[in-house]
Amino acid sequence: MHIPDSFIPIPQAAVYWLIALVFIALALRWVRREMSEEKVPLVAVLAAGVFALQAFNIPVMMGTSGHLLGAALVAIVLGSPFAAVFVLSLVLIVQGVLFGDGGLTTMGANIINMGVIGGFVGYYGYHGLLSLTKSRFASAAGAAWLACIIPALAAALELTAAGTFPLVPGLVGMGVYHALIGVVEAAITAVVLGLIVSARPDILERAEGAPI
Repeated sequence: MHIPDSFIPIPQAAVYWLIALVFIALALRWVRREMSEEKVPLVAVLAAGVFALQAFNIPVMMGTSGHLLGAALVAIVLGSPFAAVFVLSLVLIVQGVLFGDGGLTTMGANIINMGVIGGFVGYYGYHGLLSLTKSRFASAAGAAWLACIIPALAAALELTAAGTFPLVPGLVGMGVYHALIGVVEAAITAVVLGLIVSARPDILERAEGAPI
């Protein structure tokens, strides 16, 4: 899902960067308000986990790749979609600058797709499903699946607007692959959440009652 340089024209990439910077600023405000010494190790562990999850790329089509995201897990555990924006932005910057995974001009679009869309879909999807299912694990799995496929479809639309992909093949290619990848992400998210509930249920209880 990392969009490389040259896949989006510079004027469009600049617009995505501006939008991403707005959300990064809001995420930094969340850090100033909510980041305590207790949360720093948790954020570090989640960032390392997301980095590891995204290291396994599967070629999808026309130079793009599919992979796990981790945004839903971060948003659920830390209790805010802005936490996902913060962590995913850090991960994407490291990947793009140090490892060349994802372009620098297109990093704004990548942050929007994986951090913003993934984080907000994961967070609100979890709480919406929780009110219906009353099951943390089923809700987390469903939210993680949605937070994988919806950013992929958004990326396909962006690439169509850029003239890189035709619309239907782009949506089908990105959608089908990430629908399958999302099943793995859903399982991992539910398992990790189960481990957290078993070891430190207070973390999730605080997260579910935390302000956005």
